[in-house]
Amino acid sequence: MKQVLLSLLTLLFFFSASAQTDSLLISIQTTDTTQALFPKKILFTQSLLWGPHGLMRGGKTVTPEMRAKDMQIRRKMLVTHQVLGIVTMAGFVGQAIVGAKVYKDPKNQNLRSAHELLAVTVNTTYSLTAVSSLFAPPSLIQRDKGLTSIRLHKWLAIVHLSGMVATNVLAGMLEQHPELKNYHRAAAYTTFASFAAAMIVIKL
Repeated sequence: MKQVLLSLLTLLFFFSASAQTDSLLISIQTTDTTQALFPKKILFTQSLLWGPHGLMRGGKTVTPEMRAKDMQIRRKMLVTHQVLGIVTMAGFVGQAIVGAKVYKDPKNQNLRSAHELLAVTVNTTYSLTAVSSLFAPPSLIQRDKGLTSIRLHKWLAIVHLSGMVATNVLAGMLEQHPELKNYHRAAAYTTFASFAAAMIVIKL
């Protein structure tokens, strides 16, 4: 049940997500005061904290100097996003290895405990990865239209988010419905594959 609730919380974080990536880090190197201080579209989560009237503004008018500081914070948060993504990927691998052993020996309590611990860890790092992206200050530039690595990353994020939720929901049902084991495994593999793909495309 805890895994299901954590997954639903993660879904809320990711609902309107768009990927934050290496290519966006380029924007923090410039603070051209002649350009607009904000892109035309920013996420609700970003606007809530870092918008013109965001909670982090303290009622002050946003200046180019403030946005320059935003970009320093943005860089740190995006680097954190990348590091947590790698940690989460490692957790996925460990969970897959232990999960396969649990399927072969479902009565082994040590394996089950290890799998549950990995599940909690992965859900936590996955959620933190989302938070570090969604709540980072908005960039200085408007994203290009069309098919880009960022957009692919975003679409894949929707896929692995859906898989993450499905995996946790099905995990909570396996005790009473063991016939769902194959669906649980398929959801887990889909999550892993799409998460890995999202990490790869952003490097293209």
